[in-house]
Amino acid sequence: MTSLTIAAAQFAPVDDPATNLETVRSAAEDAAARGADLLVTPEYTSYFTADIDDRFVAAAQALDGPFVRGLQQVARDTHVALVVGVAEASEQPERFRNALVAIGPDGAVLHVYRKVHLYDAFGSRESDRIEPGAPSQLPVFELGGVRIGLETCYDLRFPEVTRRLAAASADVVVLPAEWVRGPGKEHHWRTLLTARAIENTIWVVGVGQAPPVGIGGSVVLDPAGVATAALGASPGLLVATVDTAVTDEVRRVNPSLALRRYDVTER
Repeated sequence: MTSLTIAAAQFAPVDDPATNLETVRSAAEDAAARGADLLVTPEYTSYFTADIDDRFVAAAQALDGPFVRGLQQVARDTHVALVVGVAEASEQPERFRNALVAIGPDGAVLHVYRKVHLYDAFGSRESDRIEPGAPSQLPVFELGGVRIGLETCYDLRFPEVTRRLAAASADVVVLPAEWVRGPGKEHHWRTLLTARAIENTIWVVGVGQAPPVGIGGSVVLDPAGVATAALGASPGLLVATVDTAVTDEVRRVNPSLALRRYDVTER
């Protein structure tokens, strides 16, 4: 039985990576002061505008570029691990990658996940500018004895994504997002996050961008789907402890993962 204290920083990134890096640093310092082991920030933390266009492509950086190097220094300075959404440069002309970078408290890159399900819905077309990640990715890494799975925003609408992570023995799924505002979107966000927690008996941490484009709504849900910490729409930092003893008890009462009769296969 192990536990990990996770902080979620809810804010609205801007179109200047240096400014966004300072926002992450401030959040990491706050998270460290509150005893967090891991800080998670929203999708597109490194750079964001309301329209995904050529500006994103121009702003995208390699993973050994100044933004990720800055994140590594923040982790070393604060002794807090990070999961941060970045616009990663691609070899494909006129495209970039929507990536999550996990960095350990010593500054080492622990994992990189590229978003698989691109947001070609509700009038948006991420695939016009974003190179999709390989469906074969299985983004699970370990921190302090806790196994952490990664997914991004629109991935949430595909339940098999979280099921694969749970089947790979993830203890918690962290999901950075830029969940765009619109009719019913707050309901979709919270309902889907809760469903993923309940159906997989797994901890789920959803971290959203604050308005004006995002809905906020960052939340930590336990394996029974109960919110242990949550934010509204305003920027802020939430902190909660993920405890695998809770997972063990939920799964003792409801062993649904062990009882399942189907596996998830790549399409």
